[in-house]
Amino acid sequence: MGFASTTCLITLAALSLAVLVQTDDAHQARSGWDYPPACCKSHDVGGDCEAIPTLDVREGSRGFLVFLHAGDHHLATRAHMFFIPYGDELPSGDGLYHICLHPTEDDVNCFFAPPDSA
Repeated sequence: MGFASTTCLITLAALSLAVLVQTDDAHQARSGWDYPPACCKSHDVGGDCEAIPTLDVREGSRGFLVFLHAGDHHLATRAHMFFIPYGDELPSGDGLYHICLHPTEDDVNCFFAPPDSA
């Protein structure tokens, strides 16, 4: 095997490993579906996306009202109220409500609702 062939194999192996590492780094809901990369900015412990209790969400005339209590999301240290207009929600991959808080607990980056809501 020549130098060019060996270099090509090493490059191919490195690219394959990079793809595997990126896939393993994808943040997932506990139920196993992947949050979109644009929603999940943090790969720290727990990430910034998480399922929230159904009781935290109310459907209003123009959108979702989310009353997030301290501890309902691992980043929420105090109570929050968020309004998500209809059309800004994303379909949930497991039928639960999920919220991604980024860059702080005061900011909703993405909100997921069950497909049959709204």
